Amino acid sequence: MDIKTVADMAGVSQATVSRYLNDGYVSAEKRKVIARVIKETGYIPSRQAKQLRTGKSGLVGIVIPKINSASVSRMVAGITQVLNESHYQPLLANTNNNENLEVDYLKIFSSNNNVDGIILIGTIFTDAHMQALRNLTVPIVVLGQEVESVSCVYQDDYQAVRDITEIALRKARHPAFIGVTEKDVSAGQSRHRAFLDACADVGLEVPDQAQVTSEFKVEGGYLACEQLLDHYPAADAIVCASDDIAFGAITCLHEYGLHVPKDVQVTGVGDSEFSLVVQPTLTTIHYPYLTSGAEAARMLVEALKDDGPKGQTTPQVEKKRMSYELMVRSSTS
Repeated sequence: MDIKTVADMAGVSQATVSRYLNDGYVSAEKRKVIARVIKETGYIPSRQAKQLRTGKSGLVGIVIPKINSASVSRMVAGITQVLNESHYQPLLANTNNNENLEVDYLKIFSSNNNVDGIILIGTIFTDAHMQALRNLTVPIVVLGQEVESVSCVYQDDYQAVRDITEIALRKARHPAFIGVTEKDVSAGQSRHRAFLDACADVGLEVPDQAQVTSEFKVEGGYLACEQLLDHYPAADAIVCASDDIAFGAITCLHEYGLHVPKDVQVTGVGDSEFSLVVQPTLTTIHYPYLTSGAEAARMLVEALKDDGPKGQTTPQVEKKRMSYELMVRSSTS
């Protein structure tokens, strides 16, 4: 089965079928007939032939830091929804938080016309990342971090964590913070700085022993909370950089015989599905991860519409900071 056979069966020219397959102008009557023939025959256009005609692969590379993440899965769901509607196929690359592998995938996707564009769910950006971004020959959108000179969709981490810290400080006088690596500007630096600024606003100076770091894991939150309790037992509120960290902290507090929120308040970030199941329910920040993914994909698709031959155009840089919602629940009330 080839395009000539489809054209003959539909009673149209091969050029008309080609325009139909590439979303060009075809009359409604002919479009209906061609669609019927393709459905009846199960014809699938050759990707290689289409790439030769258009210079496009129809593929979009998506580089993710880890696949077992509630926030990442929601972002990918938003991305793929828009890509499917726009007739692009996603090509997923999971790096398991390997910074070098992220750079490798950027190079692989960009070389040899493998993909038409890239969406990178970013965490840590090294000099190698920035060099790879400068060398790209296809449009890219970074999701989750604000990066200079690159189109990106990101969360308002600073203001969101500042707001949720203010909620905890309504009753707390000895706040503590469990953060993540500050190589991650958004989740690490911005959230930590927001916590400290909110405390400073009410005249509280947070000692070093009340500030610890964790991995983005429940176990990491548990261990970090143990460290806090050992070195800063006066803590009456723990602001956590993620929901998983908060879940680990709540479990640790319970095992130490402390009541949440009577003895220690706990907050998270992310509004995962378990935030309504854990006891007490978790006060957290809802980020529109699904919508953010969709917005990043829309941004990329728009860039691809204006993109000429690979490496010959410089897409306009677009940035979008998303909104957030505070979900005030039992862990702080």
